[in-house]
Amino acid sequence: MIIGSIKNGMVIDHITAGRSTELYDLLGLEKAECEVALIRNAVSGKMGRKDIIKINGDFPVDINVIAYVDPKATINIIKDGVLVEKKALQTPQKLVNVVKCQNPRCITSTEQELDHVFVLTEPEAGVYRCIYCEAQAK
Repeated sequence: MIIGSIKNGMVIDHITAGRSTELYDLLGLEKAECEVALIRNAVSGKMGRKDIIKINGDFPVDINVIAYVDPKATINIIKDGVLVEKKALQTPQKLVNVVKCQNPRCITSTEQELDHVFVLTEPEAGVYRCIYCEAQAK
């Protein structure tokens, strides 16, 4: 399989195998007008298997979304075909409009203009809870 090099864009690397489609959906990459490559189950010396997302072009990406889905992922920024920055992620303390509260009794179900806000309540387990009704993010 041959996936071309990136001129300007980013590579989201070291994604836990099988998590890239969730990340693709949450980042809204289906709306991207630039080239996007989704590589699943790539062989990795460190991880055994991993997923990779390559974005060749300018597309705004919310780093908190990536850190929420897989805090061990890395982001490589490419400019003029050269790696200019490598970012390690940290688990975000707060998520705003990344996931929606699934509790039908939550105020966000009736008040459409309210942001869906979740805070990290159990860092060891990566558990986020809605600030309005304390339902766990799914």
